[in-house]
Amino acid sequence: MEFFSEYGLFLAKAITIVVAVLVTAGGIVALIARSSGHSEAQGRLDIRHLNENYDGMALALKSAILPKKAFKQFQKERKAHEKQREKTERRHVFVLNFHGDIRAAAVTSLREEVTAVLTAAQPEDEVLVRLESAGGLVHGYGLAAAQLLRIRDRRLKLTVAVDKVAASGGYMMACVADRIIAAPFAILGSIGVIAQLPNFNRLLKKHDVDFEQFMAGEHKRTVTLFGENTDKGRQKFQEEIEDIHSLFKDFVKNHRPQVDLERVATGEHWFGARALDCRLVDELRTSDDYLLDTSTGADLYEIIYTGKKPWLARLLAQTGEALGRF
Repeated sequence: MEFFSEYGLFLAKAITIVVAVLVTAGGIVALIARSSGHSEAQGRLDIRHLNENYDGMALALKSAILPKKAFKQFQKERKAHEKQREKTERRHVFVLNFHGDIRAAAVTSLREEVTAVLTAAQPEDEVLVRLESAGGLVHGYGLAAAQLLRIRDRRLKLTVAVDKVAASGGYMMACVADRIIAAPFAILGSIGVIAQLPNFNRLLKKHDVDFEQFMAGEHKRTVTLFGENTDKGRQKFQEEIEDIHSLFKDFVKNHRPQVDLERVATGEHWFGARALDCRLVDELRTSDDYLLDTSTGADLYEIIYTGKKPWLARLLAQTGEALGRF
């Protein structure tokens, strides 16, 4: 009993110390966040100057392969070039990344990133979107495409780069751009609509399970998972699918009139080289090559918005950041 009593006292003290540390750390984090004018609760906007990344890589590689004398000369020329670059007014290229899933969840960050760009961009600037998506829900990708239309509506040059895939809803986004570049084996197209669902009605009947469904409005529900589907319901559902496909085709035609819709709006996809033949893209090129080449005449800024995190995740992340400062 004495052992358990002492152990309980020890455990109580340990818990008290842990709670005190967490409270203290939370207070420090709150003060740091307040002093920096930034709150993770409201989301975070990170900006990377890609030119500095390229300069850093070149410096590291040159230091490894050049003799000391040649490297010193390189550094001297590099500093002179940097001073000259600072005196010259250069256009900006804002780089956004969209990695889509079936729900187009990345649109949450995309809308904030586009808003940030529109607050600072000048008419001569450009937006490059590195897009990767195999498509998904119509309303999600419709909103994502609308976000890119905001850039076009402001008369800013919009370039979309596809290194891997921009199909279906992904291509709906891509076609908004002034120019589409793609890697030689990137997948593009899939201008079509698909919907599928299982039906368990016979299984329910086999086990004497009734399914009841009540509707107000003839076409509130056309086909169902558990009820007995009718030919009339199937026909109405097919009409809805065809209507979405028609809207999709009109959208592509409006933004890429050079595309032969009869040829490409079959739901098929093409690899980069074939997509170029179909005029689904304008150039075969990777985003890496495009950015590196553009960096010689423009300042490149990658913009990444990170949304609101749960309070515990924010506390742990900020505590780690705060401790790293001491």
